Amino acid sequence: MSGVSAASLPRLRLRVTPAAEAHIRAGHPWVYESSVRDQNRPGEAGELAVIYDRRDRFLAIGLYDPASPLRVRVLHAGLPATLDPAWWAHRLDTPLQRRAPLFAPDTDGYRLINGESDGWPGLVLDRYADTLVVKLYTAAWFPHLALVLELLTARFPGFRVVARLSRNIQDAAAGIGLHDGQTLLGRAPDGPVVFRESGLAFEADVVQGQKTGFFLDQRENRRRVEGFSAGRRVLNAFSFTGGFSLYAARGGAREVVSLDISAHALDGARRNFALNPRLTTPHETVQADVFDWLRETRREFDLIVLDPPSLARRESEREGAIRAYGKLATDGLARLSRGGVLVSASCSAHVSADEFFGAVRTAVRRTGRAAKELRTSRHAPDHHAAFPEAEYLKAIFLQVD
Repeated sequence: MSGVSAASLPRLRLRVTPAAEAHIRAGHPWVYESSVRDQNRPGEAGELAVIYDRRDRFLAIGLYDPASPLRVRVLHAGLPATLDPAWWAHRLDTPLQRRAPLFAPDTDGYRLINGESDGWPGLVLDRYADTLVVKLYTAAWFPHLALVLELLTARFPGFRVVARLSRNIQDAAAGIGLHDGQTLLGRAPDGPVVFRESGLAFEADVVQGQKTGFFLDQRENRRRVEGFSAGRRVLNAFSFTGGFSLYAARGGAREVVSLDISAHALDGARRNFALNPRLTTPHETVQADVFDWLRETRREFDLIVLDPPSLARRESEREGAIRAYGKLATDGLARLSRGGVLVSASCSAHVSADEFFGAVRTAVRRTGRAAKELRTSRHAPDHHAAFPEAEYLKAIFLQVD
């Protein structure tokens, strides 16, 4: 591993509660502060902490973070292992090999490492053409960045690497000269990076944009929307930079409306259409609050996509979010023509799939309209979720008479 200031001290040893032991053995990657029963000394961010069970047997090893309620993010559990360079190389190559068969040459924007679900807790790696974006959610990765960059350089020679940091660790990053949007390898981008998804060109603002620059997780649903779009008037609500809009246009939509409250996002949608001059479908952008606009407009559409940002960022907001999803679906249905398709999506981790699908189905029943459920969907294969807390994305496709 790269150097940690506490390397000369005795190995950091922890013991946890019986419940936490059981969770670790079941494959859960998080150990909360409240689950730590004792430890042999204080630890520093990024130290490798070894967890022992109540019989003093090796249980797991992970990244220690004294500033986070997630005190240890498990890297390995089971039999003892040495986390040497060969171990780390294998840990990176495994998700890379898993992605290799997923994408044709017409797609060079996708997720390479999906955090805990790929064995890299608190770290996400996305590719946009020849730019890699490393998103960190814990300061525990700071001491190991040099190793991560060494591994990436060997596998992606000539690629640029940009760091994105969650808000909660930006102050700690400043202390080591690291900041959000910093280029770690290669030449800093002079604007958005252009990448391809299913043959369509898109911009990704890898320095200042949301997430790592684009919402890669909706790729499969965008493809599905393309298949339903021929001859339809399409509304893409919460459009951001027009991902669903471009796919609908390529699918033969009669017209496409991108609706978002952000003028900056709609500018991005217009630029994305300009990157794809073969798309000749009329495209209109509307800047408005989606909830207000749906309630007030009299316009009618044949396909409506409702893909809002998270409506429940914490557990206390869950019930309100469920009601909001129902209201949004109700207002969308009021603007949907007979035989039209409603696509409703949620990225709220605190709202379960059953709760979300239930809210949308209830909204349809209350309209008295007959509906055929075309499909439901969850995570894309490059965004797979290996444990319950990692599950957030769900969508439902309904054709409504």
